Amino acid sequence: MKARYVVDTNVLIAASAVDAEHPSAIDATPGDPALRRVVWEWLDRFQRSDARLVLDGAGGIFAEYHNKLGFNDYGIQVVLHKWSTAAVDNVAVEYDGNGEAILPASLAQVVHDGADRKMVAAALASHAQFGEGCVAFAGDTDWHDWEDALAEHAVLLEPIIEAWSRAKHAAKQQR
Repeated sequence: MKARYVVDTNVLIAASAVDAEHPSAIDATPGDPALRRVVWEWLDRFQRSDARLVLDGAGGIFAEYHNKLGFNDYGIQVVLHKWSTAAVDNVAVEYDGNGEAILPASLAQVVHDGADRKMVAAALASHAQFGEGCVAFAGDTDWHDWEDALAEHAVLLEPIIEAWSRAKHAAKQQR
């Protein structure tokens, strides 16, 4: 496990929906409870580890988490645990007038998902400040579209269910 992670919201959702009876399990990606369990196990290891959570100081990432999950959801509890143990690094992320994170031009052309832009901006800021910036993701295959461009900016990716996400990404590419 790396020392610092920007955790994509889909990780928190999938880990919170590991129980098939959980309300968010209906819309969780991946749909397979066994794969969501793998995501839960990763998030559990992350919570128990010394790894730090990277958030933007403006609160955009936490607002997205809070918009998708409730207080009692496991994913939010992991975030709160990291805060309560002083294991959160707040980094500076600048936002434009539309509320989207500002990225270098070379990445702005590539990362078109507004929600993911703030994750990328936080990873870039983490790399600039601490020498590393890794984004952990689970159900969103767009990260595979951007991995080469992100690597050029030293942003690492950790696909938690890589075989599944790469297969889903390849199927999407064939459409």
